[in-house]
Amino acid sequence: MTVPSSVLGAWPWPADVTTTRLQSGLINPTWRVDHDGRPLAILQRLNTGIFQPSVHHDIEAVTAHLTRAGLLTPRLVPTAGGALWHDDGAGGVWRALTVVGTRTLAQVEQPTQARSAGALVARFHAAVADLDWTFQHVRVGVHDTPRHMRVLREAVDTHTAHRLHGEVAPLAASILASWDALSTELPADLPVRVVHGDLKLSNVRFDGDTAVALIDLDTLARDTLGAELGDALRSWCGTAGEDRTDATFDLDVFEAAMTGYASGAGAWGPTTDEWRAVVPSVERIATELAARFAADALNERYFGWDADRFPAAGEHNLVRARGQANLARAVHAARGTAERMLDGIRSRSR
Repeated sequence: MTVPSSVLGAWPWPADVTTTRLQSGLINPTWRVDHDGRPLAILQRLNTGIFQPSVHHDIEAVTAHLTRAGLLTPRLVPTAGGALWHDDGAGGVWRALTVVGTRTLAQVEQPTQARSAGALVARFHAAVADLDWTFQHVRVGVHDTPRHMRVLREAVDTHTAHRLHGEVAPLAASILASWDALSTELPADLPVRVVHGDLKLSNVRFDGDTAVALIDLDTLARDTLGAELGDALRSWCGTAGEDRTDATFDLDVFEAAMTGYASGAGAWGPTTDEWRAVVPSVERIATELAARFAADALNERYFGWDADRFPAAGEHNLVRARGQANLARAVHAARGTAERMLDGIRSRSR
């Protein structure tokens, strides 16, 4: 895919800008716009199968609020006509964002990076704690874990003739049993807050080893800190990513990330129940993702899969499901140690 000249012309940029396709845009195809050898903006074609253009009003409201609070954040670059996005007339919705940071990490290389990222996320949460905004684009049921478990059960019951059923069914039974046990231990009625909604490590931009800004803001929403931090720590502390099965849980990274979070929160901070929800929520989100990938393995449904490594989406999703199930088990095994770490972090931050 290339960027049409008519799209580039929608912004008041010099005529001789160049574009470079970036591999980081898995959902929204992404390009860096350069001029005279320097980055000018990030250009994206919105995946309207997942997000609607109204999401840009949410991004503008939150990023304006973050800017007023003194946090670095990507901002939407208005078109020449002052719009937040450009409709190319052929079904394409395009947007431009300012460039923040210089580096994206696929995996934590050292705990100090996790500590910096944790502090940044806490500053983000503190900054948006007083945001008065009704989100216009709402993704329903993103972390509705019971619903994801029902979808898994239905997939196993429905696709009995699928080539992978014999491998998925026992894995599904293990995932469902783990959820049945875990669901009784999760704190209930956590406060609903403004959250980023997808804090995988690649959505944190760095300068060197310092986390400076959060990107990919289409997932901004209201949810619990349990879901938010559970997903972040699953990504940051999982040692194998989502495409391998040999997942372990890095306690040094966990301790660094939550130490950073406690320091970044300052006077603002999570409630006692929110702190207690952190560790089981990491296990919850890993279990939830395992269920989603296992269901997708039978439903043959996912927005992307590696055709070089796998014959079909089902095989790739089965590996993903096994990896997240193994990560959930690793978190469960480390839970006592992680919770003692968290108690110590809380005590030192008071």
